[in-house]
Amino acid sequence: GITYLDHAGSTLFPESLLKAFTDDLRNNVYGNPHSQSISSKLTYDTIEHVRYRILQHFHTTSEDYTVIFTSGCTAALKLVAETFPWIPEGTKQPSSRFCYLTDSHTSVVGMRGITASMNVLSVPVKPKELLLSEKKRIPTEEQNCTTPHLFSYPAQSNFSGTKYPLSWIQDVKSGKLCPTKIPGKWFVLLDAASYVSSSPLDLGVHQADFIPISFYKIFGFPTGLGALLVNNRIAPLLRKTYFGGGTAAAYLAGEDFYFPKKSIAERFEDGTVSFLDIIALKHGFDVLEKLTGGMEKIKQHTFALAHYTYTVLSTLKYANGAPVVRIYSDTDFSNPDVQGPIINFNVLDENGEVIGFSQVEKMASLYNIHVRTGCFCNTGACQIHLGMSNEDIQRNLQAGHVCGDDIDLIDGRPTGSVRISFGYMSSFEDAQTFLKFIIATRLSKSDTEIPFQSSVTKLTTESVRDDHTYFSNANKLSPRTHISDIELGNNSSVTMKTGNWQPPESESESIRAAVSETAVPTCRRDGNPITVTNIYLYPIKSCSAFEVTEWPVGNQGLLYDRNWMVVNQNGVCVTQKQEPRLCLVNPSIDLKQKIMVIQAEGMDAISVSLEENIGKEAVICESKVCSHRVKTYDCGERTAGWFSMFLGRPCRLIRQSRDRKNSVQHKNTKGLTCATSISLSLVNEAQYLLINVASILQLKEHISARLEDPLEIEELIQRFRANIVISAPESFEEEEWAEISIGALRFQVVGPCSRCQIICIDQQSGERNKEFLQSLSAARGRKTNFGVYLMNQPSCSSFPNMLSVGSQVLPVLKENTEIQRPTSSEEKCSG
Repeated sequence: GITYLDHAGSTLFPESLLKAFTDDLRNNVYGNPHSQSISSKLTYDTIEHVRYRILQHFHTTSEDYTVIFTSGCTAALKLVAETFPWIPEGTKQPSSRFCYLTDSHTSVVGMRGITASMNVLSVPVKPKELLLSEKKRIPTEEQNCTTPHLFSYPAQSNFSGTKYPLSWIQDVKSGKLCPTKIPGKWFVLLDAASYVSSSPLDLGVHQADFIPISFYKIFGFPTGLGALLVNNRIAPLLRKTYFGGGTAAAYLAGEDFYFPKKSIAERFEDGTVSFLDIIALKHGFDVLEKLTGGMEKIKQHTFALAHYTYTVLSTLKYANGAPVVRIYSDTDFSNPDVQGPIINFNVLDENGEVIGFSQVEKMASLYNIHVRTGCFCNTGACQIHLGMSNEDIQRNLQAGHVCGDDIDLIDGRPTGSVRISFGYMSSFEDAQTFLKFIIATRLSKSDTEIPFQSSVTKLTTESVRDDHTYFSNANKLSPRTHISDIELGNNSSVTMKTGNWQPPESESESIRAAVSETAVPTCRRDGNPITVTNIYLYPIKSCSAFEVTEWPVGNQGLLYDRNWMVVNQNGVCVTQKQEPRLCLVNPSIDLKQKIMVIQAEGMDAISVSLEENIGKEAVICESKVCSHRVKTYDCGERTAGWFSMFLGRPCRLIRQSRDRKNSVQHKNTKGLTCATSISLSLVNEAQYLLINVASILQLKEHISARLEDPLEIEELIQRFRANIVISAPESFEEEEWAEISIGALRFQVVGPCSRCQIICIDQQSGERNKEFLQSLSAARGRKTNFGVYLMNQPSCSSFPNMLSVGSQVLPVLKENTEIQRPTSSEEKCSG
């Protein structure tokens, strides 16, 4: 049921590859290749065969190129930067230059860190500048200079899929094309990692000096293995200082004597290579050829899918003629020689405003569509296509945005985009599924900025001529297939009701007046105080709630809240995102008997002691929860067997250990005395999550209009998995609070909770309904915020504070009503 569209990030591995590889390992014994035993010799010979197979794949031989295995493409690039024969500034002869195309991966740009340490200047070159530089040919009298310079560019942009001319290789080396006007001898590094995943590369014709690649982008498996293909003409000039195991023909420990091995590959492969992974490559090439018929067919197939998808996307229009997406491309997707199977875009609303990539990704996940978002480790291309200046990037950083987080809009401007990419196993149905998703979320259900006001928006799609072909099997190209008229709307308008809400004028005035006050009065207009209506704790992360009327508060929040979690066989936390059935597991805490009882339908109840089991029999381990490292211990075989049987997969129950707490620091407001650190349990972001019944009721009206079955308020409350539920008179007023007091407890409001797909899971049945997250996004102006995070200071008293239902809530408004986002880059959910 998954539609995987991030093949440029990592392609998928076929089952036949894994079977062939594991059969190989079952039938052979592979030893360390740095020996002369039978098993070692078998490994060495197999590795050499794989080197040959790689060179054969790129249409070259060992006479021209050497394959140096690395941990990945990044390590290959680092190796070039460290060993290239640079001539630094300040010498008698002209100094070297490192030039790179601005549309390059971070790993290429990062090479300048090494060159700078060697006193070598780096020169970034924009693509358009290089095309114009053909007029800057070096004068003949200066062409005799032998100073080595290096120019790096990608064969295919990992951002937009643009294929840069392979003819640049010979043009730069011959002096016909000049990255920068300086005398010397130019060498070319062709970053081929993105290109070779879906296109053939003939090194017999295009003889770059260095070609770094990553194999998982071609085969999907193994990961963590790459190679640097080095032209043998430059290899003797490379300078290497460090020598690791296997690289030395001889050396002395007591004197500075070292003699390298003659083989170029062995000279640069420090330590024992990942020989089992290298052996897997052989099966990768075999399976790739068997399934597809070769790289040229992969190129045509993947381009056909990209061409079709681009054509449909680029013609989708709203009723007012505004485009549904903005595509970032240098080509019109008409030629596979200049465009790869990558489409980069942002989704727009009717007014042409960008809908943040994080929201698009969340919606895509509801349809089981996997896309990539952000800047894709290519800030240069991001700046070019999104029109961001250097100052914009720096301002975004100051605003809290870093690479890889979910801050998608700053001051209404996008910080990144959405990327889809096709691989050889991608099907036409994958393209259809993606297009249907865009149509379903944009051309049938229109998100608007003002929440909850009823309106009807008509949107249209334009018909698209489909003139491409695509793969139906390894050796046969079948003619065009297209989305039916019914699926694409048949050129007719598609209508839907969209809820947008604005408060009545009297309420608007009331809110504006309240914002100017420093404290919210205890009793509101209706005379009712704000009170706590429900208290929930979740002893096991992502399992069912345990409702209480009164409960002690510890240093990490509600006592025993999210102290346990379920992990898979690799020790990775399992949540309802992966296992919705976790919501059917019902833990309850008995403080008198000091046990946690775990129940589920069809299973015998089991109990776990509340006393920490940190004896010799306990297995201590370190786990990660939403980027936080936590110390945990295993709860034993009995509970592991119970959860494994219920979920139908190997898993275990682990508990956070008290000897190392998860601590975070939060910016303080309103004079709340902040400790040096605040202790967290296995929660994602904060100690408590608070929601307001009035906000739930307003959202209920919006969602109920879209659902066939009536929606109960209790069901919605359970979906949002809060710790504290309150009854405030006005919906969403909790987002304007800076602090609240409940009884003797004082809480700081950390920020809003940005919701994930867990709210789409019915907590009573485990069934998914993607309508909930879509409705929340539409209702809240394309955001998915609902509820607020709270922190409270550890109590100085020896007696635990109690949180009780019916307690009065006294809020204090923020001086600045703008809500700050949580600082973590992880997607927030109530887990």
